[in-house]
Amino acid sequence: MIKVMFICHGNICRSPLAEFVLKSLAQKAGISDELYIRSAATSQEEIGNSVYPPVRKLLNDLGIDCSEKKACQISRKDTEEFDYIIAMEEFNLRNLYYLYPDMDKSKVHLLLDFTDSPKDIDDPWYTRDFNKAYDEILRGCIAFLHKLADNGKITLKNKELFL
Repeated sequence: MIKVMFICHGNICRSPLAEFVLKSLAQKAGISDELYIRSAATSQEEIGNSVYPPVRKLLNDLGIDCSEKKACQISRKDTEEFDYIIAMEEFNLRNLYYLYPDMDKSKVHLLLDFTDSPKDIDDPWYTRDFNKAYDEILRGCIAFLHKLADNGKITLKNKELFL
């Protein structure tokens, strides 16, 4: 099983959006049993809080339930146990490396680095553009699945869903 951890600053917008988008894609591709997907924060500011209401609404409109998700902070154990730690922006990486300077950085990536147009995903908490964040996260998650498939780590049974 491949363990994937998405991180952002507070774990109420981008990283839970990525968590639930990738879970939905994995389900559609028939590979849910091959991936263990979670999300966490690099800060402690939002610990215990639910997914931010506009993100929750966006996911609900897509038929995705995130009502049980509560923000949590990434732990040292997470950095050791997860195969991929995927951040939304450089700021998240700086915070992660501040918390765990000796962690294995080879497993850490920015989500859009899997695409042909790498860049940070702006925080919709500030931009208020939740649809743009969703579009970028969806594109990144699809590219990530293709990368796993290209490397022989998964088989996309319904690959046409992701073209």
